[in-house]
Amino acid sequence: METINIDTEFIKLDSFLKLTGLCESGGFAKNMILEGNVKVNGEVETRRGKKLHKGDKISFEGNEYIIGEK
Repeated sequence: METINIDTEFIKLDSFLKLTGLCESGGFAKNMILEGNVKVNGEVETRRGKKLHKGDKISFEGNEYIIGEK
C-alpha cells in the first residue's frame, strides 16, 4: 500500500487519480469512477467529487493507496 500525502484538508477522488498519474485526464478519471472501477474504504465509489481525507484507502486497478498528510 502506497501513502499519498496531501497538504490540504481533503482531495476529490477525480483529482486524486490525476495527481497520482493513475489517470491522464479528468475525463478518463470520471469514466473510471462512473464505471465502478474505484473503491474507497472497500466500497465501490461512483462519485467523482467524493472528498478523500487522511486515512482513506483507495483501490484502483489492483493497487492500493492511503491518504496521508504532509
